[in-house]
Amino acid sequence: MSYDNVQDTFFEAFEGKYVRALITGPTEKIVKRAAYDSTSTPSAVIGRVEGGVEGFLDESQTPDGRFGAVVQYWLDGDNVEKFAFELSYRLRQDILVKPFTRIFDYSTEDSDEYIGMMDIVGHCGDGYEWIIEEYGRKMINVPIAVPDFQIEEKFKLNDGIMGGNFWYLCATQEAVLDAGEAIIDAIMDIEGATTPFDICSAASKPETNYPEIGPTTNHFYCPSLKESLGDVSKVPEGVNYIPEVVINATDEESMNNAVKAGIDTALEFDGVIGISAGNFGGKLGDKNINLLDILK
Repeated sequence: MSYDNVQDTFFEAFEGKYVRALITGPTEKIVKRAAYDSTSTPSAVIGRVEGGVEGFLDESQTPDGRFGAVVQYWLDGDNVEKFAFELSYRLRQDILVKPFTRIFDYSTEDSDEYIGMMDIVGHCGDGYEWIIEEYGRKMINVPIAVPDFQIEEKFKLNDGIMGGNFWYLCATQEAVLDAGEAIIDAIMDIEGATTPFDICSAASKPETNYPEIGPTTNHFYCPSLKESLGDVSKVPEGVNYIPEVVINATDEESMNNAVKAGIDTALEFDGVIGISAGNFGGKLGDKNINLLDILK
């Protein structure tokens, strides 16, 4: 494959911590709803929990012999107590309420850090919850009206890497959507990688005129501003759309594999003019990773 249309640029990646969980349920539809609902708001950039769906498992691959979804929830920073509380919203409001769901810790890393689930999720049983040993795990049984919700007693908090990204520069709306769907599918085949924003329409920048609402549009790369910005605009000729794919992963190798899989897929589509990446001059990330180094 030719990479002539890939710019010689880099993205900035950040160290982060994550919980890797397995959601199971009686049907594929319920599991997908729970997985996507609980990871639907990519919010690490505003100091909250960020999630992503890593992939799906069939009944032969889960501890309880049911459909499964592997998900990740991410912390950008050191406030584990806040992270745990924010995480509890995702687990309680988006998964516990789905009929017959169950959540397991799905970590494969060796970690001495744990988040206990009793205080933040188990006590939804209002004091009537209890511990059971099942599926080779210690599970909290939370009595609810559609009996019963179960969650593993504690989850490992692991070290990972956040913020990998690339842009696929498009001439047509069809390329944005068709290539984007294929990119997300390709990345879901990479173990350990997630795309918390799915296809992201809004690249941001750290400087903003409105700090009270957090990051704002990266105006240099807005095609609708190209004419009014003139020479300041950085939108290439023929490019009408600049979608971004952001990747969090359990390790740098998984992130790089996901970026390569996504770029290779994007370049197969007519209407994808080129590939670039978002960065801030190397000022923000722990790691600066060049796209061409990944694609060698």
